[in-house]
Amino acid sequence: MLFGRALEDAELMAGVDIDKVWAGVAGSHITSFNSKGMVAIKNHEVQKDDMRRVIEAAQAVALPEGRQILHVLPQNFAVDSQDGIRDPLGMSGVRLEAGVHVITGNIMSLQNISKCAQRSGLHISGLISEALASAESTLSQDEKDLGVAVIDMGGGTCDMVIYVGGAVVHTAVLPIGGAHLTHDISVGLRTPASEAEEIKRKYGCAMASLVQAGETIEVPSVGGRNPRTLSRLTLAEVIEPRIEETIHLLNNEISKSGYKDLLGSGVVLTGGGSLLSGIPELGEFIFEMPVRRGIPINTTGLKEVVQSPALATAVGLLKFGAANQARAIEKASGSFVNIIKNKVANFLDGAF
Repeated sequence: MLFGRALEDAELMAGVDIDKVWAGVAGSHITSFNSKGMVAIKNHEVQKDDMRRVIEAAQAVALPEGRQILHVLPQNFAVDSQDGIRDPLGMSGVRLEAGVHVITGNIMSLQNISKCAQRSGLHISGLISEALASAESTLSQDEKDLGVAVIDMGGGTCDMVIYVGGAVVHTAVLPIGGAHLTHDISVGLRTPASEAEEIKRKYGCAMASLVQAGETIEVPSVGGRNPRTLSRLTLAEVIEPRIEETIHLLNNEISKSGYKDLLGSGVVLTGGGSLLSGIPELGEFIFEMPVRRGIPINTTGLKEVVQSPALATAVGLLKFGAANQARAIEKASGSFVNIIKNKVANFLDGAF
């Protein structure tokens, strides 16, 4: 019901009929690994076909049963003894190597997403990791080149992507998110979960030291009891331990990846969970590096409407879809030009 209403609203605002979508994928079933491949260069000069073959060789690994590849992301190439190459096209050599980052998901979970879309009358054009989508909408190329960790703080999970040298080198999913914090508030303040979520959004703060003395909030009670007036400091003291634990877990994951010392651009926190007051300050203290909130950048149209970390994934999915459509048009145009060229060549051959 809610999905159908959202689809109708989207069609009304965009003025188009929607029958295809790019869907985001998240959850603890997402896993990833780095892999390498090597092929011989056919004509001693790297062609697009050689790049395609070496990426296929790099991803040709045995996956556990029930897993499906979502993304194969090239990291760098090497031609003979020259490594660290981003684009080897046209280079001379006899051996081409490639490093890739492979992201996989549980087949059944991915099929369930497709089924949900199909039952709503939609066709899935592609499935995209939500962490990649968020990174696509919130990062500049300079940040990717210098090294950066992007963390999408969602309701059930925190999804991480690490870029070094412009390429994805590490991804991870931690099963902790905003829903856990809402539960803590509900239990700690003895208030319904729906009210706890609203209190978190309006008055929550990740650091008790940032709350001014004397601030109070009204907290609804359960079982028809009268609302209570509590100090906002009490709320912050419930929130801070959970957020501190979350950021420590994220920091441990970054350290475990082996890339922490290469993050020249620091950490970008995005997603609805990053809207909590005080999170960047607490993050800088624990990560010991610069931290900022990630909002969608380089947007057009109703850009003021989407300037929120909560919409980073949605904007990223739109960018993936637009880029794919542009590639499809370019490919179709190229094919049409080649057909015309071949017809002209055949005509000239016949005439002379």
